[in-house]
Parts: sequence; C-alpha cells; structure tokens
Amino acid sequence: IVCGIENIDAMGVHTGDSVTVAPILTLTDKEYQALRDASFAIMRKVGVETGGSNVQFAINPNPEPNPDGSKPFDFVVVEMNPRVSRSSALASKATGFPIAKIAAKLAVGYTLDELRNDITGNTSACFEPSIDYVVTKMPRWTFEKFPEADETLTTQMKSVGEAMAIGRTFKESLQKVIRSMDVKRFGFGLDKNDQWLAAKRAMDAGQPPPKPGEEGVVLRTADDQPIEWPITPEKLARKLSVPSQGRLYYIRYAMKEGWTNEKIRDLSGIDPFFLDQMRQLVDFEDTLSGYERLEDLPKEVMFEAKQLGYADAQLANLYLGNISSENILKVRARRKELGIEPVYKLVDTCAAEFDAVTPYFYSTYESSYTSFSETGETSTLFSDEIRVSKTPKVVILGGGPNRIGQGIEFDYCCCHAAYAADELGFESVMINSNPETVSTDYDTSDLLFFEPLTLEDVLNIYEKLDTGAEGESGLVKGFIVQFGGQTPLNLAHGLKLAGVPILGTSLDSIDLAEDRDRFDALLEKLGLERPASGIARSLDQAVEIAEEIGYPVLVRPSYVLGGRGMEICPDKKALVHYMTSALDVSDLDGAPVLIDKFLAGATEVDVDVVADFDPTADEQPAGRRAVCCGVMQHIEHAGVHSGDSACVVPPYSLSRPVEEQIREITRTLARELRVCGLMNAQLAVKDERIYLIEVNPRASRTAPFVSKAKHISWPSVAAKAMLGKTLDEMGVQEVRDTGAYAIKESVFPFQKFPGVDFVLGPEMRSTGEVMGIDLTVPVAYLKALAAASSELPTEGGVFLSVRNDDKPHAVPIARSLMAMGFTVYTTEGTGALLQEHGMRPQVLQRIAAGARPNVIDLMSDGRITLVINTPSRTGWQTDEGKIRATAVRLNIPMITTITGAEAGVRAIEASRAGGWEVRALQDYAELAKKVRAEGAGDAPPRPATVRSGSGV
Repeated sequence: IVCGIENIDAMGVHTGDSVTVAPILTLTDKEYQALRDASFAIMRKVGVETGGSNVQFAINPNPEPNPDGSKPFDFVVVEMNPRVSRSSALASKATGFPIAKIAAKLAVGYTLDELRNDITGNTSACFEPSIDYVVTKMPRWTFEKFPEADETLTTQMKSVGEAMAIGRTFKESLQKVIRSMDVKRFGFGLDKNDQWLAAKRAMDAGQPPPKPGEEGVVLRTADDQPIEWPITPEKLARKLSVPSQGRLYYIRYAMKEGWTNEKIRDLSGIDPFFLDQMRQLVDFEDTLSGYERLEDLPKEVMFEAKQLGYADAQLANLYLGNISSENILKVRARRKELGIEPVYKLVDTCAAEFDAVTPYFYSTYESSYTSFSETGETSTLFSDEIRVSKTPKVVILGGGPNRIGQGIEFDYCCCHAAYAADELGFESVMINSNPETVSTDYDTSDLLFFEPLTLEDVLNIYEKLDTGAEGESGLVKGFIVQFGGQTPLNLAHGLKLAGVPILGTSLDSIDLAEDRDRFDALLEKLGLERPASGIARSLDQAVEIAEEIGYPVLVRPSYVLGGRGMEICPDKKALVHYMTSALDVSDLDGAPVLIDKFLAGATEVDVDVVADFDPTADEQPAGRRAVCCGVMQHIEHAGVHSGDSACVVPPYSLSRPVEEQIREITRTLARELRVCGLMNAQLAVKDERIYLIEVNPRASRTAPFVSKAKHISWPSVAAKAMLGKTLDEMGVQEVRDTGAYAIKESVFPFQKFPGVDFVLGPEMRSTGEVMGIDLTVPVAYLKALAAASSELPTEGGVFLSVRNDDKPHAVPIARSLMAMGFTVYTTEGTGALLQEHGMRPQVLQRIAAGARPNVIDLMSDGRITLVINTPSRTGWQTDEGKIRATAVRLNIPMITTITGAEAGVRAIEASRAGGWEVRALQDYAELAKKVRAEGAGDAPPRPATVRSGSGV
C-alpha cells in the first residue's frame, strides 16, 4: 500500500471535489489493516499482475451494534481501478513514491525488489512508504466562469484544479492549503474575507455589524461572492447539509455561532475528528483577538499561531488593519525579531529512518533545542533538514492550482526554465503547490519546495537559500516570476520591496504594459494603432468613455488572466450592469476598468516573442534583439477569448505584407519594453489595418503550443536569456517555415455543468487544449478537433442555424455540406435564405411551437450528427440554448462561430477525401530541419480561403 487517502466530505461528493487528507487520520490500526487486507484480496481476485491500482471504500459511521454491544467496522467497496488514477498522482506527491514510474518498470519485467527508492538512493522500492506529516489536498473550482451552474458538489466532478499542502498537523496543512488556493484567502479565518472580524471592528467603533455591499467591508465566500450577514439558522443548516465549495467557511461560521460539533456532524456528515481540529483553530482565534497590537503578542502565542498554520497575512489583517505587502513585511520583521522562523523537512518516504538524497521539502515550525560542545559552550539549534550548497541558485515560481486561464501551459514553461538553469550550471529551485504538475516531480528541479505561493512562504525560502552554511551570502541569483502566470506576478512587487532580485523583464515594464495611460503614450510614440479606448474608475467615467468611442465596447478589469470579468457591452444598459456587478474581479485592489472599441469581424492574431534586451539599460548593448517565436492566426473572429479560439501557425490567410508588419511591430515593442524573456502580443487585423489589442511581457499560455509547432523550447531560450545568454550566443533565429501547419484547439468542460450555455465570448471557459499538425490546414484542424473529442462526421444530418449577421456566409457552407451528401436541417429564417439560393433544406419549426419531431427529437434519434449554431440569444432556456445543451449532453459535435463552421466544412472535405497520414512529432521536426537547411524563407503554400481573413 503506497498511501491511504481520506475524504473529509461524506459519501456522495466526487473524490476530486472533496478536501482529502493523507495519511488516514480517523481509523484505528485494526480498521486500517482491514481495508489493507481487502485491497490486496480485490487485486488478486481482479487479476492485477503488475502496476498500480486504486480501491475506494465507504465506511458506515453508524453501524448496527453487534449482539455483545460492540461497534462493528462496517464498510463497502465503492470502486476499484486497475490502473494509475487521479488519486495515484496525489499519493505519489504526498509520499514521494513515484507510482506511475514504478508501474511502468514493473510492466516491462522488473520486480519491486530490483528497483531502487529514488528518494533514499540506497533502499528498495519494495516497501510501504511511512510519512511523519499530514498532507491536505483542496480542489480549485471556477464557478465564476459559469454563473448559471449549480455549485452543489455531487458525484460529477466540477473542480478544474487542486492544491496540496504539507504540515506536521492537520491544522497546519489545512491553513497552508487554503492559502495555496489563490482565492484571496490566507487561512481558515482572520483574513480579508472574515466577516466576523469585520463585524468586531464595526462594533468596537460603536457601529452596527456591516451589511452586504457596504463600502469598505468585504463579506465574501471563497470564490469572492457576497454573503449575508448575519446568516439565518435555516440557511446555515442548509449550507452545512448541502456540499459546496464554501462549506468549510460555513462550518466556521456555525462554530462561531456556538453550534456543537455533534449538530454540525449530523448536518454535514463530516467526521468529528476533523470538526474538532477546525474548532481548535476557531478557539485559538479568540486568543489572538485578545491582543490589541502586534507588539503586544507574546512570543509563545505567535509561535503557537505559526505552528497552527497562521500566515503573516492573517496577523497583518488582525493587528495592522489590512493585508498589503508592506504590512506582511512588518509582521515578518516582528516575527524574526522574536526568533520565530520556519524549518524545512524532507519528504523522504521513510519518516526519517534513512537519509534522503532527493531534496523535496516542506516548511513547518518546531521548537529549538540546545546543543552542548566539548568545551561546554551551548548553542540554540533547530531541526532543519535543508543543507544549502555553495552553487548559485535560480528560483522559479510555479502557478499554483490549475484554473481556467492559468493552467498546465505555464507549468511547461516552469519546467523548461528549470532544465535551462541546470544546463547553465545553476541549481534550479522550484516552488509550487500543485500536485498535478510535472514541476512538482522531485526530479524536475534540483530543489523542490511544496509550499503556498505567498509572499511570506516565498521569502522564507529565499532567506534560507541565500546564505550558505559557512555564511556565504548572495547564493540566489534571482527569481523567475514571469513563467507561472498571474500568481507569481502578483508577488513580484512584494518580493522587490523585500530586496529579492527579479530576473528578466523589469516590473516597471510589466506595469507599463498594463497601465493604459503609459502604454497608450508608448504606442503614440511608436505610431502604432489600437482600438479607441479609455480607463474608467467609476460608472460615470465608463459611460462617458463608451459614448465617446461608440458601442459596442469591450470592457475588462486590469491585471487579470483568462479574460476574467471581460464582457462585450452592446449598449449603455449592458455597460451599467457590468460596472455595477463585475468590478471586484481584478487580482489587485483598486485596479481600473479598461474600455476598448470592439472590432467586430476582425481577424485576431497572437504573437509570442523572445528577447534578450538588458532590462536596466536605456542604450542597449550591440547584438541584443528580439525574435518572433510564432505568429498565430485565430480561426474565430475577434470577440472570442484567445484561450478559447482555435489558432493556426503559420498564418493561413494573412497577406505577406501584413504578417511582416506584425513581426516588425512586436519586435519593436519588445525593444521598447526592454523585454528579457518571453512576451506575448495580441493584435487584430481588419481591412488590412493592424490594431494592437494588448501586450504582456511574460510567458503566455501559447508558449507550449508554439514550442511544439516550431520544435524549439522557447521557454528554455527565454530562461537562458534571463540568466545572461544572448540570442546570438544561443544561435537563435526566427523559424518561419516548418513545412507543416499546427492548430491549437480548446477543450471545454460544458458536460460537467448542465444548464450552462455553450457560448464562446471574451471570457475564457476552456480547461485545456490539444494540437493537430499536418501538411495542410484542413487535415490539421480535423486532427485537432478529433483530439478534443469533437470528431467531425462524414455523413448524416447537419442542423444549421445562424444569426442574421452570419447568414450571408451560411450559403456556401450549406452548399458544400449538401454537395457532400449531408441532409441540412435549418430554422425557418436560415431555411428561407438557402431556398432563395436554390437549395432545399429540411426546415424545422421552433421548439416552442410544439411541432414534432423537432430538432431535439432528430438529435436524440441520431439523425443530426453535427450542429452549427451561431448564437443570437444566450441562456439554456431559449430554443437555441436547449439545442446547444442537447448537443453537449449527447456529445454531438457543435460549432458556434461562422469562421469555425467554414474551417469545419473544409476539414470534413479533407476527411472524406482521405490520403492523409499519421506521423510522429519527431518526423515533423526532421521535416522542419530539412526545410531550414534548404533555406526556404516562405511558409507552406496557403490554401484558397472561403473569404479573406476568416475561412480555411
């Protein structure tokens, strides 16, 4: 048995949506051995000869007593997976035992006793790991992207990521995992979301408790949604009995209200052990709140707080009034003044029975001990298992838990940064809290710290590594913060304030790109065009700007990823609604709202750039330059978030002069921003005019795609540039032609959210992506769609319904489909248009009309195999919303943009024609080398387009 993992939530919540704990904490040894024996018996009966398996049990908390009155251990088997599972990945990170790696070696003939334990280096892998710490995993949800979704947690998994934390106790690891979630929470309470603390401050000031929406008061759930104050007992009971992402905080509320553990257990089904642990935290808050000032807090109380997992940010909020980098550093200074600092322990698989050679660490707080020398001198020491070498170090900050807008793409960048640092002779140090990633494998970096990505935790590691055992200082060359997405960037200012060296592009350049006024001034200086725009910090300003530049407008907060809070407002009413309901989305307090003129029908382009400019020099040294990693043309028009749009590299229909101008624009911007590392630019092309949408001087989510498409690790190149290598020294040149087209397609989670309408827009909703590659665009797109589980049919019926703006483009689409033998079903409006052009579609009445069979009937009986619907109305209650929901439920391929439909038709034609083949990525890499060796300067021949700038 590698690891036992316990769900905190009762049966009925998918294990991927439950907070889980390892090792199992609520069973006696006899009960644990019963589950262990049952697991072995199941594996033997199923016939598992080798590899890893996962067995899930459910335990009856209230079994019928035995005749003698004793309590039996009553359990059932929920399921058994004779394969590596999601839980296997978590167990591997929790114990340091690489289940998948061991299983692969067993599959090719090794036996367990022949394999070595990588962590210790001198013991066998034929052992059961023993751990002397507690691991807590917490799911990360993104319900804010799907406001229509039911947030109730059931047997259908709804989370999109997770974080893991390690501590000496459950209380410590629980608080650490909460602050790992990057949801503006720093623990179980006492942070800016603590409504109890807000109420106490109000009453201390002689004011009534705050009400929702009051200025300056933050009363919010984990996902930043307003809550009621006070909560009625009826609602609180319902919140405890119905599993949801915020239930832990309702449990805390109930404890503050005086509800007993028994009452909470009866409502929630959560084991009394965990409730007692949570209550200890709630009770300790009263101890902390008994001191008025930070200076009054005794050393022993602060030390106990740190052992319980309380963050400096929580103490800053309690004693200094708010959470800011400055206040966190003040608490830090006071803590260090008292001599309270963390120690680092190894994840060693054996509870310190053997020495570990793999540096995989977590932090905790332990009491010191006194050492006596032979001469009688004494010294105070801490049980710290970290040993700092003299080798210069590079610290890479990961992205934390996956979420929409910040996913595994950034982990690719972090891993390749670690590889690059190793190549240049540095020790690579990885800090991350995500057990799903490669960056948190113990063999990816030289040192791995499984820690929350907060200012406190990162600074603790920096100070520990920057000074050697013999007093050497300055061992950390710097931090790479631009590869992990927005999470590490949000820490950058605090790190700089603390004197931490930041590698690569300066923070001032990153801020310049986000600061609309400064960036507009730069564009004006360079003579570059962008959509008419403005910055609003109030509703009145927003309305004034929108009326000046003209509707429709694109509005979004600054300093966000994944288009969070982004919306297209067609009129004043929509803008007013946006400004009054979506202004707390930015990750930085006080960030303004950006308003742009929306360019309807424009072709959007993404460009990734790598540069080696000196971020501190006004006059750049000779030879410093920027290289375009790739120019990506979106298939969907502007208005669909770049993370949701399919994109093609190289561009398939941009004119050569426009493409060259785009390359020159992005290289110039990289020079002006003094980019050292990666930069991403988004542009729109309309009527051969180029508009700059935004520039981000950091790694983007397209970096892995461009790296695979061009067969070059651009993050590795960028990391080496940050560490002092020039592009000339690395021999890096632009790669315009690889002899093939690569297409990125997005993967969406709509099947997980019944009632959510499948409509693409400016806010990102995809949870992953795939790539198709081939010598032609249609086949590459066909492969990409198939990889995204949206394989296009080659026969059957197609339902075609488009909004008025798209109807002229529906004619050639329908004609092509009919020519291939498809039966085309349409709504009355689209059908009338096709009839005017000599076609005879099958016209269906609206669902609301009640005529049968309707489109949903035809979808249900398999006669419709593809849905093409460009939305005119959204919402699952509408006719078209019901059609889209049915397509998702029945897994019928669906296309919701007209340009996507044009590309899809060409892909179907290619599929029917056949003749294409499957090749390994290495074969395409060899083709690219051959093309470069032959000196071809042009991209592959571009196929004819359906219409300029949109079709394929």
